Order: sequence, then C-alpha cells, then structure tokens
Amino acid sequence: MKVEKFKVLLYLKRSGLDKSGKAPIMGRITVNRTMAQFSSKLTCTPELWNPRESRLNGKSKEAVKINAQIDKLLLAINSVFDSLLERKQEFDATAVKEAFQGSKDTQVTLFKLFDKHIEEIKSRVGIDVSHRTLPNYLYTRRRLADFVSSKFKVSDLAFCQLNEQFIREFQEYVVIEKGLGVQTVRQYLAILKKICRIAFKEGHSDKFYFEHYMLPKQQERPPRALSKEDFEKIRDIELTGCRPAHTIARDIFLFACYAGTSYVDAVAITSDNLSKDDNGALWLKYRRGKNGQLSRVKLLPEAIALIDKYRDETRATLFPVISYDTLKWCLTSIKIKAGISGRLSYHMARHSFSTLMTLENGVPIETVSKMLGHADIRTTQIYARVTPKKLFEDMDKYIRATQDLKLIL
Repeated sequence: MKVEKFKVLLYLKRSGLDKSGKAPIMGRITVNRTMAQFSSKLTCTPELWNPRESRLNGKSKEAVKINAQIDKLLLAINSVFDSLLERKQEFDATAVKEAFQGSKDTQVTLFKLFDKHIEEIKSRVGIDVSHRTLPNYLYTRRRLADFVSSKFKVSDLAFCQLNEQFIREFQEYVVIEKGLGVQTVRQYLAILKKICRIAFKEGHSDKFYFEHYMLPKQQERPPRALSKEDFEKIRDIELTGCRPAHTIARDIFLFACYAGTSYVDAVAITSDNLSKDDNGALWLKYRRGKNGQLSRVKLLPEAIALIDKYRDETRATLFPVISYDTLKWCLTSIKIKAGISGRLSYHMARHSFSTLMTLENGVPIETVSKMLGHADIRTTQIYARVTPKKLFEDMDKYIRATQDLKLIL
C-alpha cells in the first residue's frame, strides 16, 4: 500500500471541561484521504496547551507528566502504523485507530506477559523447572522495568512499540550503566527474546521481535571439579562441635560426588527412585528437575552408606531438606575449616563425579551423559576435560598400541 500522507494531530476539546477545569485532549489520525478521531483519555489545564506543538508548555509537574504520556501515545500510534505497513495490505485511518486502541486497552503488553510467564514458572519449580530458573526471570524483569522506566518514563510497553534499537539500548544499559558481565547480559537478552517469541506464538504481536538479534558471544568457562586432595579433605574433615546442618551439607555434597545429583534433585529423591537389578546392585533412577531427562546411576557403596545414614521412614525424601542458602553458608564454612582455597559450590560435586569418579576411570562419555541426565552429549563434553592423570594414561596406551609399528622412510 502506498501512503502519501500520515499524520497524528492532538487538540483540546475546550467545550468539555471537567469539574477541575481541565479539558480533554483529543486526537485525529489522517491516512491519505481518510480521517479518524479518538480520545487520548488525557486532560490538561487549557492555559498550558500549545496547539502548534501538540503538547504542554513549561516544566511544571503537570506538564512533565502529560507530555511523557503524549510521547508514549504518539509512539504507540506510530508503531501500530508501521506494523500495518509491514502487512502490505490496504488500510485506512480507522484501521490505525482500532489497532492502536486495541493495543492500548486490550492487548497483552510486555510486562503483563512477562508476569504471566513468571507465574507459570513458579508453579513448575521442582517439577520440570530448576530452582535457579525463577530468579533469572525475576532479575531480568526487574532490570528491564528499570530500563523502560528510565528511558521511556512509562511502566509498560506494547509489543508493537519494540524495535531493534530497543534491545540494543537495553544491552548497553545493563553493560555500561549497571556494569553486568557478559554471561548475565546474555541471559537477560535470551529471556527477553523468549518472551517475545511467546508473544508472537500466542498472537499478542504481529512478528517475533528480536528473532535475529545476535546475543553476546558466550564465554567458554569449563566446569571446575575438585582435585583428589580437596575431595579427601572434605570427606575426612571432623565436624564435631559444628551445627547439624554442616554435617548434612557435607554429606549431601559427598553424595553428589558419588552419584552426580544436582542440589534440586538430591533433596527431592525418595525411596521410590531406588531399585535393584538382577544382580542385587542398587540403582538410582530419577528425572532431573532441570530438563526432565531420565538419569540412571549404579550407586557406589559410599553413596549407599550415606542413604542408610539418613534413612527415616517418617520422612518422604532420602535426605533431610535444608535451604540452598543454608547449604551455601555451610559449604563456605567447611571450605575454610578444611583449608581449601578458591570457591566451593555444590555444583562442583556434580563436576567432580563426572571427572574423578567416571571419566578419569575410563567410563565412556556416552555413559556419563546418561548418568548425568544431559539432554545433549555436547554438555557432557564440556565436563570431559583432559586431566593430567588421564593424559598420561592415554599416552601410555598409545605407546603400547604402536610399539610394533615401524616408520619406513
């Protein structure tokens, strides 16, 4: 469609003053030779109105507030107009008006959909969503709301108001003004793109905004596992005189070293997840809270001993449940008491299982992937770092296998 004229005019309806003496601000949309009038649902003191600029004069509290709302209004109308143009179909001023009023009054907006999705995530935590996922969405929502408030002076935006400049400026905002790292920024942008994808899929927006926007390059940070020496320090540390939570935290950590469980799974598994094979060996089988993948591990005697230590018929779970914050605090105390340098996190136990207990002992990576419950073997390959011990063993195997080969020049 060829558009020769598009204009939005705002004017005062001076004959319709309210009880406080303020006049309603009306609008007129012109597309080629068609016109449509609408109410902006805004009012102002008539003496402040500038008909030439279609906004209020001065810097009074009323002028600043109403002018910001006018800017939001005009931005929404122009965004709707651009969206109709992209459809490459005939439309008139009435179509712009109806689309605009729909986006303003009934359309699901960015933060409305964000909040709806967060509520859905809350209901799925511990079922098919990791406990770490919810904070990621809450932090992203908070940063995005701060950006929209500071940049546009509004509390929400329609999806039709988004463009490539929006996501670029949001990225600059969290990097430059907030000083966040690449991994965090990448996570925020990925969540924003996901919300926009949901909006398009559910019909709340005419297109998938930011579909082709490239996220910052992900930093390669291989998981950190415990050395054998540090593992033995944690295993053998004497916790007499410490709180019971310290012993529980240490034992759940060790169980993860022996079985590869994440925290959200370790505190959720029950006796129903245990079964014996035909040879009487005890297996742990469960679906991961993070991705729903089935994880199967033949339990080592040390892992079985820990289960037996905490066996309690009055409790549903195999281990006592302590909060993640308490667990982190206890592990920090244990690290200091054991004389371990560097950071100690629960997830390092899972990394240690994949290296110390499996890969370094010759367990094939495909098997380790099934034991860890990875959806993609490429995730397991990140764990499969070549340790010095494994390197020397593999080189010895290589030398023995090729000792009969002779180089013929």
